[in-house]
Amino acid sequence: MSTGYKMSEKYGCYYLTFQVVGWVDIFTRKVYRDIVIDSLKYCQQHKGLSLFAYVIMSNHIHLLMRNENGDPSGFIRDFKNHTSKKFLEVMDSEIESRRDWMKVVFAYHGKLKNKQNYQIWTHENHAELVYSQKFIEQKLNYIHANPVQAGIVEKPEQYLYSSARNYAELDAIIDVIKVSVRWKTVD
Repeated sequence: MSTGYKMSEKYGCYYLTFQVVGWVDIFTRKVYRDIVIDSLKYCQQHKGLSLFAYVIMSNHIHLLMRNENGDPSGFIRDFKNHTSKKFLEVMDSEIESRRDWMKVVFAYHGKLKNKQNYQIWTHENHAELVYSQKFIEQKLNYIHANPVQAGIVEKPEQYLYSSARNYAELDAIIDVIKVSVRWKTVD
């Protein structure tokens, strides 16, 4: 089923949203956030990922990225595939108090659309081609303001799982390629 979001420019810069099915708050646990970070780092080193901005929220991720290999869809497919497998491994091996409930939700969505055992990510990525400096700044501000709007932190740069720290020249858990923008914090 097409959502109208197409990745027409193979080497374009895209704003993406990856959402967990059923809005399951999987990323409230550090172990799952760290899987995402490790996977992004791997993709930076081996899959041609140029990462300009990101935020990991409780049940979704926003990225501003480009794939230097000219295969953004391949990056998305591989990233979602790999992280899904890792999430399921953690659910099976770690003490996860929500395991049974999460697996029911993921199994329901897997059978619903793909006839697979589990589905963790929605199929939609809401890919938007970045086309101007104003659009870049809008998306960067939106990405970095997510934790503030959610009431997690008072200022974007206080949130560890966001590139706002990179843009504020603070220690960060993953490197990003900073785009030229005027940095502003939330007052």
